Amino acid sequence: MVGPLEQAILALMIFVIMLGMGASLTPRDFVLALKRPYGLGVGVISQFGFMPLIGFVLATTLPVSDPIKIGILIMACMPGGTTSNIFTYFSKGNLALSVLMTVTSTVFGVILIPIVLLVYAGALDLDIPRENIIVTLILLLVPVAIGMVLRKFNANVGAVTEFFGSLLALIFIVFLIVSWIPRNWEFLLATSWGTYFASITLGLFGFAIGYGFAKLLRLHPRNARTVALETGIQNGPLAIAIIAFTFSGTEAQGIMAVPALYSLFIVLTSAAVTIWFRRINTANEQPLPNGLL
Repeated sequence: MVGPLEQAILALMIFVIMLGMGASLTPRDFVLALKRPYGLGVGVISQFGFMPLIGFVLATTLPVSDPIKIGILIMACMPGGTTSNIFTYFSKGNLALSVLMTVTSTVFGVILIPIVLLVYAGALDLDIPRENIIVTLILLLVPVAIGMVLRKFNANVGAVTEFFGSLLALIFIVFLIVSWIPRNWEFLLATSWGTYFASITLGLFGFAIGYGFAKLLRLHPRNARTVALETGIQNGPLAIAIIAFTFSGTEAQGIMAVPALYSLFIVLTSAAVTIWFRRINTANEQPLPNGLL
């Protein structure tokens, strides 16, 4: 369970993370995206097509409680996280495409997340207060807009804000380790294997399906790596914030288990995938053509 102080800290962290995301963009980026919508379309399909379906299959087949199922669905329906931009950089992917896919999935998420949750939660006969989720998502677009304004009027301030926003996304993992996990240790020990399996494999399945989808479309290897990372790395802090501000009591504790564990394990699995990507990255790989894809 997340206490009032942690909720305040979490809200501040989310604000700065989203501020950094906005500071990474300029209006020109959106113009460029509209001129080459293919890559962004791939990202939206990956985020709100494949990932929710993976979450639904996991929630349906694994022996877990209803709160855990809700946690799986919410985590699977989240947009891409800023952490994906960091791992895209280290895997020698297409960083510009990564940033645009992250922000585009966040913006589209205001509309698509409630719709996708309505479909899959209804199929599982689960009750999720979608109105609260919609309000939370709309409010989170405010710091994105502020970040874009900062970048437009002062490039240096925008660059610093972008850096701290990305850095804070990783610090958030430390926050979970020192705050949430110790106070919920007994709960985590009693948590079923299915919860851990879902928390770990949600990202792994996302990597595999995203990469396979990109290769099927014959995308450039750098873009294929980017799509894979953007598909598998969801916005864990956003999922935890939505749950903390929407649910309460022991129900919130159970629902939050998957996003919290996912946020911890995704760093390890993303690092392993990044190392693999760098190994298969050959010296004679053709340069990326102009444009996103």
